[in-house]
Amino acid sequence: MGLSKTILITGCSTGIGYSAALHLKERGHHVIATARSLDDVQRLTNEGFTALQLDLADSPSIHRAVKEVVALTDGKIDALFNNGAFGQPGAVEDLTRDVLRFQFETNLFGTHELTNLIIPLMRKQGHGRIIYNSSILGLVAMRYRGAYNASKFALEGLADTLRLELDGTSIYISLIEPGPILSNFRTNSYTLYKKNIAFEQSFHKPAYEAMEARLQKEGAAVAFTLPAKAVVDKVIHALEAKQPKIRYYVTFPTYLFAFLKRILPMSWLDVLAKKV
Repeated sequence: MGLSKTILITGCSTGIGYSAALHLKERGHHVIATARSLDDVQRLTNEGFTALQLDLADSPSIHRAVKEVVALTDGKIDALFNNGAFGQPGAVEDLTRDVLRFQFETNLFGTHELTNLIIPLMRKQGHGRIIYNSSILGLVAMRYRGAYNASKFALEGLADTLRLELDGTSIYISLIEPGPILSNFRTNSYTLYKKNIAFEQSFHKPAYEAMEARLQKEGAAVAFTLPAKAVVDKVIHALEAKQPKIRYYVTFPTYLFAFLKRILPMSWLDVLAKKV
């Protein structure tokens, strides 16, 4: 495994973030676990984590958290796992400007701001790992996921550009692209759908009824769903490997669509995407 590393992780209340915090701590790494809710921060603290409040949609919260990280680590941080995110469902034509902006505030703008505050610390120490949790929806577009699609496509664009700009600095950038993972993601998405989409008046109401069933289904909603640990295994490699990969695919659908995107005409890929 090598030496213990200090890693800051966003979105640790449940799911992938929590699993990553748990397993990396078990491997001897110093995990700084962050969550938006103070109740979750207290729970993580009670479980033995170094836990901080950090809301990616709130700039002052990001700055406060980074100041606390600097104080805790004397400004030395080996890795950042940009995991915190959510998915706003809904047809593109049903997304208001404010709803789309809120999706980007957490999934892109907050992640970007946090990363830019961490980079100078990594430059000063001469090394670092920045790991982004993206999605299969950062590779291919799928219906009624436009807000999340857009945020992850944008995240991948920033990460790829940052990798080129940090060439030669010993700060490595990795993107993890999961497909379906067991978590609270769908439950949270359903809440946002009910809150932010005028589904009763929508042209897409018939399609929404099927989407609602999927979002409310217990357990795995689709085939090839894997536990959060499958993502954590990729995080471990990105953190500990001498030469981390640029991209890590997780779950069969991600491998499949990444391959098909390279070989199929876009019109054929659209036919397959519409079946998902």
